[in-house]
Amino acid sequence: MELDALDIAANEAFPGYLVRKDLVRRYARQYPVPTYVVEFLLGRYCASVDEAEIEEGLAIVERQLDGRTIRAAEQEIFKSRAREEGPVRLIDIIRARLDAKNDCYVAELPSLTLKDARIGTPLVTENQRMLADGFYAEVTLEYDPVIAQERNGRPFGIQALRPIQMSNPNVLDVLARGRRHFTTAEWIDFLLRSTGLEPDTMDERAKRVVLLRLIPFVERNYNLVELGPRGTGKSHIYQQVSPFSHLISGGRATVAKMFVNMASGQRGLVCHYDVVCFDEIAGVSFDQKDGVNIMKGYMASGEFSRGKESIRAEGSMVMVGNFNVSVEQQQRVGHLLSPLPKQMRDDTAFHDRIHAFAPGWDFPKLDPREHLTDHFGLVNDFLSACWTSLRAQPRLSALQNRVFWGGALSGRDIEAVHKTVSGLLKLIFPDPDMEVDDEDLEWIVRLALESRRRVKEQQKRCLKAEFRNTHFSFTLGVDGTEQFVATPELHSDEAIDPDPLPPGQVWAIGPGLPETGPGLYRIEVTEGPGGGIRILNHPVPPAFRESVRVAEQNLYASAANLIGDRDARAHEYTVQLRPFDADASGTRLGVPVLAAFVGALLDRGTRGAAIIAGPLNLGGSLDQLADPVAIAELAVDKGASVLLLPVTARRELMNLPDDIWTKLNIEFYGDAADGVFKLLE
Repeated sequence: MELDALDIAANEAFPGYLVRKDLVRRYARQYPVPTYVVEFLLGRYCASVDEAEIEEGLAIVERQLDGRTIRAAEQEIFKSRAREEGPVRLIDIIRARLDAKNDCYVAELPSLTLKDARIGTPLVTENQRMLADGFYAEVTLEYDPVIAQERNGRPFGIQALRPIQMSNPNVLDVLARGRRHFTTAEWIDFLLRSTGLEPDTMDERAKRVVLLRLIPFVERNYNLVELGPRGTGKSHIYQQVSPFSHLISGGRATVAKMFVNMASGQRGLVCHYDVVCFDEIAGVSFDQKDGVNIMKGYMASGEFSRGKESIRAEGSMVMVGNFNVSVEQQQRVGHLLSPLPKQMRDDTAFHDRIHAFAPGWDFPKLDPREHLTDHFGLVNDFLSACWTSLRAQPRLSALQNRVFWGGALSGRDIEAVHKTVSGLLKLIFPDPDMEVDDEDLEWIVRLALESRRRVKEQQKRCLKAEFRNTHFSFTLGVDGTEQFVATPELHSDEAIDPDPLPPGQVWAIGPGLPETGPGLYRIEVTEGPGGGIRILNHPVPPAFRESVRVAEQNLYASAANLIGDRDARAHEYTVQLRPFDADASGTRLGVPVLAAFVGALLDRGTRGAAIIAGPLNLGGSLDQLADPVAIAELAVDKGASVLLLPVTARRELMNLPDDIWTKLNIEFYGDAADGVFKLLE
């Protein structure tokens, strides 16, 4: 393997904490243990970029994996060795339970089919996760022939064990120092390589899906849903990367296993693991009727009550599942949370507990030859130890006096967005003293808002009256402009977005030429210091140049009515016309261009789902609008809910079909200024 720039930077930043991920895959496929177990050994003996050291370490790893992992039908060999040769070391899941009849603990080693091995109370007390569902460990197993002679004796015993996890308490210091060697983009790529993925084969959307998948590891009580096509590696990261994560495959989940066993008082998975993931969520059901309600309460507060006791836990909840159809078809036949089990799919209160919905359809189907990396990444037991330590750190101080939320966000929405932002900041800036610049903070906030809004849009489909306003927005800085965040799968670039547009942007319909008919346009104007107008289209359509000239003269002539005491001539305007239909002439768009100028100067956004049409002349009066019926029909086709037209078009609209009137709210304006201010927020 040839080292690239990221490998070299990683070696300088994290000497002794790296492993080649192609080696991990090679050995993980050969032995019956998860990836992080193999990485634990590779990290111990092969954490180097020196080929000779790696080869020497591989020989040791192979010997240990050969001698300590238990393949099918080999269990009796290990038992025999323990009897004949003395204590043996092996790598297996270890679980424990209390034997109340004999007042002692007994251990289970599944690969050896041992269910009643002796284990000392101190070992259980120090490693209580073995009481929940167990964990992988290096176990020293002994055999006592004297006990074997006793009635109901238990000859096998656990002499010692070592969990497969990092024991260095200063892991965060190492991670913080190493992070400073990378730019933000490089660090994200390195994180992906550390999980076994190759970032060079993925676009930005796919990388951000991976970041969302990682948030539950660093954020307490974080609830994530990811649904999408099969084969995109949704559950891989929760099963193979961290020993602090537990995967529940589709099927029945018991309240006792998840939360607490009322008979024994034993705490469940959410108390012992950082992340509990439900795989194939569509097939999951609880053994008790109140199971979903207990889960719902836990997702809301991090607490659950069983009997008289209220128990707090910090385990994050992840639900992953598959669509059987495309995203577009799923939205036509139901909503994007339809694959959840029956008790959850239409329960808007349950949906409200979900902090983020990761778009699994933005991640490619995994091709091992393309999407899995052969380069260096962090050893997973080191990385997972860092993640579990980061869970205790708050990170919302980065938002104070920098980000302000729009009015559409409820209290639960803000809490969800805060948790997502906090998780992303921990992943990308593990050192709390690192400065987060505005550019990075903006995309992090946008991702958090988008992933929460996706939940709200599904609630809106279930109960439209209660969740009507989903127009999530934020303002960056005290003097910033309010920015609206959409969910891409719900919108088309050629359809009218229900969210308000930024200042200077306007949807317009032009009457077009006789041979083309009316067409949809998006007009975008930005202003800055200077003077004059620059049209970015090349070549500039002559008819559009005339529309801009007419709008410019009306702006100067009516500046007092339109923009108050601002000096319209003291700005340079950049104008761009984006046509979406056959007509690209930009003819007779005077009023829409004027609205874009005024919106840019006043820093006022444009009403969501609104289109304006109207020709203007140099004298400031409105020209007659040709074929307003065709314009209204096109507005409905493009998904608009509001159409602004000159009042002179009212008579011709008497011929408009009834079904158009029911789908479109047509508002009339009497002059150009009236039209502009009816369009702007």
